[in-house]
Amino acid sequence: MKILATYVGTILSVIVLAAALPGTENKPLTLGSKAPLAEVPLKDISGSFYSLEDLKRENGLLVIFSCNTCPFVLGWEDQYPILGAIGTRNNIGVVLINSNEAKRAGDDSFDAMVQHAQEKYYSTPYLVDENSRLANRFGAITTPHVFLFDKDLQLVYKGSINDKYEQKDEKPQKFYLQNAIVNMLAGKPIQPAETKQMGCSIKRK
Repeated sequence: MKILATYVGTILSVIVLAAALPGTENKPLTLGSKAPLAEVPLKDISGSFYSLEDLKRENGLLVIFSCNTCPFVLGWEDQYPILGAIGTRNNIGVVLINSNEAKRAGDDSFDAMVQHAQEKYYSTPYLVDENSRLANRFGAITTPHVFLFDKDLQLVYKGSINDKYEQKDEKPQKFYLQNAIVNMLAGKPIQPAETKQMGCSIKRK
């Protein structure tokens, strides 16, 4: 019994320690929160390293958790160049993050990310989130899952790009993210400021 108690105590200690380590949280990021781990550099498909702070521009930053193979990403990624162009015009940084650590040896390897970005003509940084650390701190759930931050890196919108997958014919009627960007730039309230994210689950280890 003493050995069992010691074993259980050790396991509980490990669990508590893991919960306390930076980057292991997986709680949803609330509106108004500052972007977590904003100064941590992540590897881009170019081979360079960038932090969220590096990529933020004068009017804010758009973070999209994405991947290479999820059908939802494949159905939505035609919006990535559009969003990149909107970001450029409005001085908002745009970055894609791949947090599928459990598939890093396969479909979401670094080489596969490079190839996918080339095939789909990505024009924005596409970063590797090792051990899903950033996704955990954001509370990111799906691919895609979007987070829009203002000029102070405070969260003003999170959820879906649009309502494409709520429509039977898959033609979006409500452009949540684009409307959020317009209202953020105009200093107006964002409604809705949070929508349901839809996509494949992020593949954590």
